[in-house]
Amino acid sequence: MYFTDRGIEELAQRRGDEDITIAWLAERLREFVDLNPDFEVPIERLATWLARDDSLDD
Repeated sequence: MYFTDRGIEELAQRRGDEDITIAWLAERLREFVDLNPDFEVPIERLATWLARDDSLDD
């Protein structure tokens, strides 16, 4: 298990039953980068990966 899996697990446990929009997620990612500019590149990569994940369209 990677260290990041802890955060992912917490996210699934705390918010796993909620419905969210992509717009909400995008705004939260922008807010995170504003507060943590050192994470701009990883967040950009994550957002691009999510945007281009064609399997989500199925």
